[in-house]
Amino acid sequence: MSKEQKVAIVTGASQGIGAGLVQAYRENGYAVVANSRGIKPSSDEGVVTVPGNIGDRRIAEQVVNTAIERFGRIDTLINNAGIFIGKPFTDYTQEDFNSVLDVNVAGFFHVTQLALGQMLKQGRGHIVQITTALVDQPLSDIPSGLAALTKGGLDAVTRGLAIEYAKTGIRVNAVAPGIIRTPMHAPATHEFLAGQHPMGRLGEIEEIVDAVLYLERAGFVTGETIHVDGGQHAGR
Repeated sequence: MSKEQKVAIVTGASQGIGAGLVQAYRENGYAVVANSRGIKPSSDEGVVTVPGNIGDRRIAEQVVNTAIERFGRIDTLINNAGIFIGKPFTDYTQEDFNSVLDVNVAGFFHVTQLALGQMLKQGRGHIVQITTALVDQPLSDIPSGLAALTKGGLDAVTRGLAIEYAKTGIRVNAVAPGIIRTPMHAPATHEFLAGQHPMGRLGEIEEIVDAVLYLERAGFVTGETIHVDGGQHAGR
């Protein structure tokens, strides 16, 4: 594999948005290191899978080291892994809290810190967080305090890291989806969920992928959060 081939890391890569991102980056000529808890080996020699919980620093180290050892570089990191637990705030358990922080925050911290080290050596790189439109526009019908707490932190740190590393050749951005048609939403819920968006429909995986690919190509864009949410962030 040529050392000149660009390399992307995608977390939460086994299904839904993550799987769509793996496919899109491969179609754009990237090699991909894909991670999720239960991800299976790939028959594509340009995709290396690393199973495990990204909230475990040892797994994050394995993901980053795999990219460097197998492909020699890291050009893009997509922090897609996330857990959503929707319930009234007073109903959250300690287990809920620990689980959400483990993936949404610790997972981001470990793999981003490690990937940044390699990007600094290269003098370039791009990091993208997948957050949520709920950070900017909570929905009364979908209580989501832990999502706001954790994904809101990722939204803020996106701008912080963008400024911190702006002069190093490393860009940091985010995409904030609305409710997307993925396996996590049962078909019976689709009509209700579609009604949460001013546009009256669910988003599609490829619409999130398109936003990430725009950011990939937009060399003068950093510290940006693109909302792909059918107008949800603008109001209801």
